Amino acid sequence: MALVIFANGVLDEVEWIRPYLAQATAVWAANGGSKHLYRLNHPPDRVIGDADSLEPAVLAWLTSNHVPFDQHPPAKDETDLELALLMAAAQPEKDILLFGLLGGRLDQMLANIFLLTNPVLAGKKVQLITPTERAWLVRQRTEIVGQAGDLVSLIPLVGDVQGVTTSGLQWPLHEETLFVGQARGVSNHLTAEKATVAVQNGLLLCIQANRG
Repeated sequence: MALVIFANGVLDEVEWIRPYLAQATAVWAANGGSKHLYRLNHPPDRVIGDADSLEPAVLAWLTSNHVPFDQHPPAKDETDLELALLMAAAQPEKDILLFGLLGGRLDQMLANIFLLTNPVLAGKKVQLITPTERAWLVRQRTEIVGQAGDLVSLIPLVGDVQGVTTSGLQWPLHEETLFVGQARGVSNHLTAEKATVAVQNGLLLCIQANRG
């Protein structure tokens, strides 16, 4: 069971998200992320943010469903998604699923991805979910579950990632360094239903794409 959070990015389709909602312990919207839940007619359990990007119809829908707001002033240091993640870090759920992080403004999209590196989330597994991909941060070790042929990319964040060791991938690594600014870890593949990635030092973004 996971805590599900919607951000104000681009989601062309939303019906594929319903199974995740059915299994969520709670569903939150970071301000404009409410629009995606409006399309699903699934009121969030709370809305976090400054309410500056809520369309009138969405705001009326939230109000009619008595959705609580954790409202913040527009002039603030954090983005709405950052505020939601800071609150999520204090919740009991270990798994946090994020939807609507991509598309739209490039600055917001990059900032959303780098929010995964916030130290307060170190004890959580935070996954960015799209219809065909999922991404999460590897701090020490992770297991990748899928199908043989799934695309797997390992991208250093913040700085070089040292001591990278993998199993179950077409091109394995053994205590090697992936350097920030280089693309060596892009476009690997699962050779079985499970693979592992371990790092000794650094933060590695793991991106898994469904086969074909």
